[in-house]
Amino acid sequence: MPGRDRRSPRRAASRRGSGELEGEVLAALWAASEPLVPAAVQAAVGGDLAYTTVMTILVRLHDKGVIERTKVGRAFAYSPVVAETEVVADHVRRLLAHGNDRAAVLQGLIDGLRPEDETMLRAMLAEIDQARPEQAH
Repeated sequence: MPGRDRRSPRRAASRRGSGELEGEVLAALWAASEPLVPAAVQAAVGGDLAYTTVMTILVRLHDKGVIERTKVGRAFAYSPVVAETEVVADHVRRLLAHGNDRAAVLQGLIDGLRPEDETMLRAMLAEIDQARPEQAH
């Protein structure tokens, strides 16, 4: 039938979006102690991705400026140039920017905090308040 997904239901359900795949590749690069060639990245993410898929993800991440590549023999080896914390913080900022209800997004984030995370957040907010110059009344 036209427009029908011909993949098996199991395979269709197991497909991951490009953002998820980029996250898996970045996690492998962050965990590595040295730059990785594509085959090593492929193995690190479980080997279920095609080599060409891994290459496409690496090229996209390189184009975004998130990773760098260095020539190793005839291939390139890849390493992250952006810290994991920066990527996660940027993702949260984008979620807030694109959400229709910022308060609800923030509330959802706060509701999911562990007690120690809440304590840390309160301490950070207190530091920010102390660092701000007094506002004129």
